[in-house]
Amino acid sequence: MQAARGAMANFRLALIQLHVSAVKSENLQRACGLVREASAKGAKVVALPECFNSPYGTQYFKEYAEKIPGESTQKLSEVAKECSIYLVGGSIPEEDGGKLYNTCTVFGPDGAMLAKHRKVHLFDINVPGKIQFKESETLSPGNSFSMFDTPYCKVGLGICYDIRFAEMAQIYGQKGCQLLIYPGAFNLTTGPAHWELLQRGRAVDNQVYVAAVSPARDEKASYVAWGHSTVVNPWGEVIAKAGAEETVIYTDIDLKKLAEIRQQIPILSQKRCDLYGIEMKK
Repeated sequence: MQAARGAMANFRLALIQLHVSAVKSENLQRACGLVREASAKGAKVVALPECFNSPYGTQYFKEYAEKIPGESTQKLSEVAKECSIYLVGGSIPEEDGGKLYNTCTVFGPDGAMLAKHRKVHLFDINVPGKIQFKESETLSPGNSFSMFDTPYCKVGLGICYDIRFAEMAQIYGQKGCQLLIYPGAFNLTTGPAHWELLQRGRAVDNQVYVAAVSPARDEKASYVAWGHSTVVNPWGEVIAKAGAEETVIYTDIDLKKLAEIRQQIPILSQKRCDLYGIEMKK
């Protein structure tokens, strides 16, 4: 795999900033159409946003929840195989054993499911006068980290609020990930304040590419997403960014540049693991 990756140091990443409606079938149809469009423009890894098949909100999770495999993941599997791409399926409400999860599935070019990430950190916040939200009213947290291999690099997964927890990204970096993908739906309070800041922080701290993909903004929705899907390089530079509308953004991931940055500022080899360290739970 390492030798193969050496010959594939560049690949195109596409983030689909999808307009999400209350009609699941429409969301699935439009998402698959945009995946095909991204593939036609050369994307090898394509990512959808958090809750791409349903409105985001505690009042919707149970109504829209599916088993995995199920209708939505079957569509993702089929379009990944049709386009011969790696497809990060944003997230969907998942029902399993009487519990609900916010879950991201990943499918490979053969349509096989490569990873299933359940949101580890639930979004329970209260900013007085601005926003109050409590995912834990309906959702249960996941308890594992999720990575998948491609011919280009290893990719680590998080969902939205997961990006605030630096330890998670550090572990992914230690495990060899060079790209972190976070389907997310920050809001109009936390979005302008922290969305880009957190992505740049995770990228610089771990010398990785970070991609965060949001739904498009819908001012009529009960929860209004910030939008602004973004890709940040290991130097902390924003190299692709959407506005608020439905769109697909593209960027070419350059793993040679990542290697150069790690050589120029070798923080990975300079860590004082005798004084501090983060270990992945077995």
